[in-house]
Amino acid sequence: MSYESIIVESVVDFVGEITLNRPEQLNTFNTSLATELIQALDEMDSDPQVRVILIKGAGKAFCAGIDVKGFFGKSAFEYREWIECMERPLVSISRLSKPVIAQVHGVAAANGAGLVAAADLAIAADTARLGLTAINVGLNCVGPVIPVARSVGRKRALELLFYGDLIGAQEALDMGLLNRVVPADELETEARNWAARLAKKSPVALQLSKKAFYASEDMTYSKQFEHMNEAFARLCTSEDAAEGIKAFLEKREPVWKEK
Repeated sequence: MSYESIIVESVVDFVGEITLNRPEQLNTFNTSLATELIQALDEMDSDPQVRVILIKGAGKAFCAGIDVKGFFGKSAFEYREWIECMERPLVSISRLSKPVIAQVHGVAAANGAGLVAAADLAIAADTARLGLTAINVGLNCVGPVIPVARSVGRKRALELLFYGDLIGAQEALDMGLLNRVVPADELETEARNWAARLAKKSPVALQLSKKAFYASEDMTYSKQFEHMNEAFARLCTSEDAAEGIKAFLEKREPVWKEK
């Protein structure tokens, strides 16, 4: 499929890359970008050659939020449809089978920060800045704050939501919004290597563990254990589990069956 607002890279080492491609607009979300991102994520999730999905931005920013040029002249119902379209990629990532990694450089603001938080993992340049900035234009990031709060906790999420400040990569790492921070000139290589390393793991184990994790998030403590133990039992019956154990005992690299 051809895209206008994103670039879908050829798959290498079982890693599929999606690049937000509106560099002149700092990769801000509009209807086209949001819709195409959903389509590309779904396509990669069903592609057997993809085990890990990497999302990055073209130009000097990861994503500066939503393009407010499309803001004016809507009814309340139309605003609801508009914002739901912008946020749909954030919601859908948790429903995908495959891990999604955000590769962050420049600015990740508002919906862009939400996309970073919604990704399963995130790696950033040490020069990157992140924040829930919409309050500075009289709006608020009440959608993006949902995945942000799940990453950093209530107090820190509300501070980001209320003040609208951009924070540095190290602070974002310290509060749990990022997994790794690397020198800016090494980001591309480090992100690609990190994703490729993850893609070497059992696809069955990765996908089952991701689904089980998100499905159990809102359960009670004891119910989470029940759900996770059921998922573990299913995983134990897979060919990948048998292959992984045999490879470990035979001191060799596993050859995943992907079933």
